[in-house]
Amino acid sequence: MRNKSEAPLYKLYFSLDVRKSNIAGKGAFALGKIPYRKKIGDLGGVIISERAGRKLASTMKSIALVEFGNGTSLNASENSNELRYVNHSCDPNTYMRVTHNRVEFYALRDIRKNEELTCDYGETHHEGKLPCRCGAANCRGKI
Repeated sequence: MRNKSEAPLYKLYFSLDVRKSNIAGKGAFALGKIPYRKKIGDLGGVIISERAGRKLASTMKSIALVEFGNGTSLNASENSNELRYVNHSCDPNTYMRVTHNRVEFYALRDIRKNEELTCDYGETHHEGKLPCRCGAANCRGKI
């Protein structure tokens, strides 16, 4: 039986590997081709209050956190999966869909075997103060 604070069960539909990233720290890489528009999987983690999430974000150097806008957040730094390592890019190959206390990832285009998965994070708790290292031609320079 799952603890109430745990995220709903999540699943990966494609095999991913976590390894060193040229963007930041570790990244999630496709172990095979991922077709355009396909759901890659659900980000794992633990549901916490938005307040607790913001407190964590202010005290930790690195955290994977998604706010749902309903007073709760998904702390993907705990009880997560490979999707926790999807790095930001200003020219991403995936997008995140946040719905019903779930964070789903989908392919924006065909993703090649061994390609790093990236997502445009949009607004973050960094408030545009963190330098972007995605290397895209259209890089905004900040996250």
